Amino acid sequence: MFRPMYLAVALAAGLASPAVVLAADPIGQPAPAFSLPLRGGNAPLGLDKLRGQVVMVNFWASWCEPCRKEFPLLDQIYKKYKAAGFTLVGVNVEPDAKDAEGFIAKTPVTFPILFDKDSTVSKAYRVSGMPTTVLVDRKGVLRWVHRSYVPGDENEYLNQVRALLMEK
Repeated sequence: MFRPMYLAVALAAGLASPAVVLAADPIGQPAPAFSLPLRGGNAPLGLDKLRGQVVMVNFWASWCEPCRKEFPLLDQIYKKYKAAGFTLVGVNVEPDAKDAEGFIAKTPVTFPILFDKDSTVSKAYRVSGMPTTVLVDRKGVLRWVHRSYVPGDENEYLNQVRALLMEK
């Protein structure tokens, strides 16, 4: 397992993928609970309200170029699998929602957007870079963590989502 300070060197050398799970990731443990403000001023949305579904949580920021590339692909996954018991929430980690709203205007999506203005939730999930994507199973257990995005990563997202949807 790579130590975080050596991860960048390992990535550059081709010794690890961006999806490397760090020792600190609580895979197999209950996912940290959260309730965050929902875009549009609606009532907050919490992970507890999504129990029974496979949940993808995508942490993103407006300045993140990989996020801009990934968002349309995430929206396609959301639309394709939401009827099968899958949901996706985008969690913006910036202190001011203004930049996030500008990002969404240029890169619109249909999945819910939440705001983690004080980074409480991103800290609970040990987010260390943008984007970071996690999958939570139907029972509320953290099952997968992926850091960064490069074209083609969406295939692994699909593999993970399909596998979790097949579990009952």
